[in-house]
Amino acid sequence: PRAAGDMALIVALVAGASAFVPAAAPHARAGLRVAAPLLTPQLPAVQKGRCAALRLQEAAEAPPPAEKDGLMETLTTTSFFALWYLFNIGYNIYNKKALNALPIPYSMATLQLLVGIPYCFFLWSTGLRKAPKLSLDNIKTLVPISLGHLGTHIGAVVSLGAGAVSFTHIVKASEPVVSAALSAALLGAVYSPITYLTLLPIVGGVALASLKELSFTWLGFIAAMGSNLSSALRGILAKKTMGGGVGENMTEANLYGVLTILAFLFILPISLAIEPPAAILSAINAAVASGCSSSYLWKQSLLAGAFYYLYNEVAFLALGRVNPVTHAVGNTIKRVVIIIASVIAFKTPISTLGVVGSSIAIFGTLLYSLAKSKFG
Repeated sequence: PRAAGDMALIVALVAGASAFVPAAAPHARAGLRVAAPLLTPQLPAVQKGRCAALRLQEAAEAPPPAEKDGLMETLTTTSFFALWYLFNIGYNIYNKKALNALPIPYSMATLQLLVGIPYCFFLWSTGLRKAPKLSLDNIKTLVPISLGHLGTHIGAVVSLGAGAVSFTHIVKASEPVVSAALSAALLGAVYSPITYLTLLPIVGGVALASLKELSFTWLGFIAAMGSNLSSALRGILAKKTMGGGVGENMTEANLYGVLTILAFLFILPISLAIEPPAAILSAINAAVASGCSSSYLWKQSLLAGAFYYLYNEVAFLALGRVNPVTHAVGNTIKRVVIIIASVIAFKTPISTLGVVGSSIAIFGTLLYSLAKSKFG
């Protein structure tokens, strides 16, 4: 439908532009068409040949509609992937800068969830996006999934605050291992032996990368694994409870918006209990005393929240347009791009063994996704 709309717009523009074409050309063409009935009785074969040639020429010049639609779809999907990567890089950089200045990860995670909520309500209240319609039972169904979403986010933020961005993403590359184990335990889902074999390079690669990781911390490692566990649980719970969908107008973007709102409501009391207002104020005062301005702190924190919501929403839109294999390749490339960008942005030192290990782990993640798609 979107490509058809683009075609209609192009036709309208061409029709409007024809008003500016010199009169001679249309007159000549019109003359040729008017003369056709007069010439047909006298030279039918010649005239039919001319008409056929003209139709063939016009058909050759006009691009096939299917090809144009396919091109528009490809360009749209490519744009979504590019924005997904761009927003993800922005989030990881601004989030790390904010956490370096303000080591209060729970408060940061809470703020990042909060920033996206006004954006959701703006789209719903203005009609730019249909508002979701949920019953109380629908909300109860989404609560466990939102808790998995919350655990995924908290674990990642704590890990990013405790260690290097690159190391967090190396550990998070092991998520398929956790997902496979939980799927077998909770869903009884057993995969092909080939699929399980692809988990070996993931485990081995993460172990190698962690062995000589210069920025290794146990807190960062455990928090990243906790994020993996929560992410896997979120996916399993969604399969078990949302098989037939839930509510009305629950598009992928709206589902993410609702999960964000629920996650914020759950994290707020937890955050205030772990990092009360006095602790937050103390962290801000320490950051200002060390040379950070208030505007700098607000800028890093709010941009991290904005990029967090945008990259997740665009990810939903991008991955909803492609098949599992393209999804796997895109996700792998995303992780590589983030690791490289963070190493450049923060000049993070990585050992040779770390580079080799992370490469093996990320490649293993790609193999796992491809094997699962092909063999089950």
